[in-house]
Amino acid sequence: MQGTNKVLLTKDDMTNPAVVPGWVIHEYNTFHQIVTEKTFPCYFGMKAEMKGELRYAYITQEDWSNLPKAVEEFLTLFNEPPYIRHGLFVFVEPEEEKDDLEHYRKRFWDILQSLHENDKQKWPDDTPKDPDHYLWDFHFGGEPIFVFGNAPAYKQRKTRDLGNSLILGFQPRKIFEGLEGTQKGGIMSREKVRERVEKWDNLPTHPDISHFGDPDHNEWKQFFIGDDAEPVQGECPFLHKAQ
Repeated sequence: MQGTNKVLLTKDDMTNPAVVPGWVIHEYNTFHQIVTEKTFPCYFGMKAEMKGELRYAYITQEDWSNLPKAVEEFLTLFNEPPYIRHGLFVFVEPEEEKDDLEHYRKRFWDILQSLHENDKQKWPDDTPKDPDHYLWDFHFGGEPIFVFGNAPAYKQRKTRDLGNSLILGFQPRKIFEGLEGTQKGGIMSREKVRERVEKWDNLPTHPDISHFGDPDHNEWKQFFIGDDAEPVQGECPFLHKAQ
């Protein structure tokens, strides 16, 4: 880390050269510029970024060791209601040369697997461990979290290209209270965001995008969607660790 032991970072930290390296400042500035663009589809993310409610972390190509602590600290923000719609965005040091989408997809799942392997808490007993179960969700610190990947290899789905970094977005399920898939507010909000995404990407909503709890849906498939309108194929790369 850069002259400080902080692992969970604020908006001010992300532009402070005493706290973060130059590549982080550069990638954060690109991220900020994109998500605060007035037509950016996710207005929850836009408002949170502008208000300084988001949190950040960064990892290098070789060293991911600070990520578990960053996520642990992030989850303490949700210890008591009201649950502000915080999100955590983890920036991965860019490669010297951009790679294809499969490279970033593999790196995304490798990072999530590593995070899981370093989770001090076991998953709740009543939650599925098999990603093919429609109620499977990623957990860390006992909390269900929606995680989504953004990468520079996205060419058509521009909403998923937030700069030169692979960026992992972490959204605890708690922030969706009142916006669940079956709630009226959630359905309306989701439809508005999806309309805006389709406009930005000039593509239909990805077929794997649905709401949590949809029995015809696998949650893991929307963690890292394709750069097209084709369903994600194959098995989930994630493996639940032996207890």
